[in-house]
Amino acid sequence: MFAEIFSIIAPVFLSACIGLVWAKRGLPYETAFITRLVTNVGFPCLIFAALVKADITADALGTMGFASLATVVVFAAIAVPVLKIFKLDQKTYLPAMLFANTGNMGLPLCLLAFGEQGLALGIAYFTVSALLVFVLGPAIAAGTANPLEILKMPLVWAVVFALLVKFTGVTVFAGVLNTVDLVGGFAIPLMLITLGVSLAGLKVTSLNRSIGLSVLRLGMGFIVGAGFAEMLGYEGAARGVLIIECAMPVAVFNYLFAQSHDNNPEEVAGTVLVSTALSFLTLPALLWYVK
Repeated sequence: MFAEIFSIIAPVFLSACIGLVWAKRGLPYETAFITRLVTNVGFPCLIFAALVKADITADALGTMGFASLATVVVFAAIAVPVLKIFKLDQKTYLPAMLFANTGNMGLPLCLLAFGEQGLALGIAYFTVSALLVFVLGPAIAAGTANPLEILKMPLVWAVVFALLVKFTGVTVFAGVLNTVDLVGGFAIPLMLITLGVSLAGLKVTSLNRSIGLSVLRLGMGFIVGAGFAEMLGYEGAARGVLIIECAMPVAVFNYLFAQSHDNNPEEVAGTVLVSTALSFLTLPALLWYVK
């Protein structure tokens, strides 16, 4: 079991370390370009190929998407009063409690732990989570939102076309599917390396607060994920994927939202950094539990 867990964690940890060391050495890395490349090309190709190839039903994907939405609602129900009790600014800290790193860390772990089926289920969770990030994230940070912005997101159309192909019986030309699969293959390694590069530029300003919020995010995520998995009667890959995605650390995008709206970005950066570090310590126990 230890060897199996290590084989899942090692690629994620070492890939992120490559980015961390690269950035610490001062070597050039076009984070903005690579993020756009992954978001607009890599992710959509990964999503399309994974959903088309996976042996999974529409009900399973839909239920996981619902679980993603429902868990974020529960996270909000827990986080809002906790932040009020400790008199912490909602605009600064609430997004960090709601939006976990379901993409950069969650998807690789789902793939390595549960194979192509795990990746497809993880994509169902991540897609809904990503839509919420780009609609609710700015809404919380700035107080305004435009839900129509999601129509400009390539990953949305990747999901739509993949489901149309999968559940209408349309055959995709092998050359096209192989190309999409190949291009989508760069998304996960680049996500992890970019995560490491991003972490290298963050600093912790309030250690105790960052630790407290990180424990809340990870603990809340695990408990809510395990609870929903039990409530939905999930077993095997579905159970593992839901718990893994819920228990991920604070997403880096929360720092970017805070920075763009001047909502104490240094505080959010500390929570991102500490929660990610703690998650690597808790991952062995988490994977042991879901496997």
